Amino acid sequence: MRKPTPEGGPERLVTLADGVFAIAITLLVLDLSVPPGLSSEEYHDALRELLPNLGAYAISLAVLAGFWREHRAIFRTVRQVDGQVISLTVLGLGTAALLPFPTALLSEYGDERVSVVVYSAVVAVLGGVHLTLAVLFAKRPWLRGDAGPAREDLSVADLGATVVVFLVTIPLALAVGPAAMWWWLVLVPLKVWLGRRGSAAR
Repeated sequence: MRKPTPEGGPERLVTLADGVFAIAITLLVLDLSVPPGLSSEEYHDALRELLPNLGAYAISLAVLAGFWREHRAIFRTVRQVDGQVISLTVLGLGTAALLPFPTALLSEYGDERVSVVVYSAVVAVLGGVHLTLAVLFAKRPWLRGDAGPAREDLSVADLGATVVVFLVTIPLALAVGPAAMWWWLVLVPLKVWLGRRGSAAR
């Protein structure tokens, strides 16, 4: 099979990714506001009503920050990119830019199972794109510099865990409703364990 032709270095692609992630994170805060001119009682009510928005913001901030960090890690040893890498990266960035929409659904309609399904699907797609990129670079050594196999394996394992957890949330949400969001907490010990493995490997 013929190797895809490299189309240059990854610098512009990484810069574009940094910009898109920064904008997506900025868009998350647009739903965080308190109307002016409220009485003391109305003010405290407005703050209480803002709590779901703050929760959704915190979740999406953690998700986007994690994927941004993983994107930087994937491209750390990349020396060349080809058309497929560019297409996958643009798809991933488009998905990242879309995340503020399901975040708004989660904050405004968090008691609807469809909101949890849509949010989980978007995160799973974003994770799937990053996972595909990590696997692609592992199979195309001519696009990257010297990268230890342990680092690649851990990146794939980390992304794979994220994709599986959010994919499982979809049928779980359809079965038990919005409470399926608690399933996301399983990622915390998983990420800690994988992080320790990564430290040991380095």
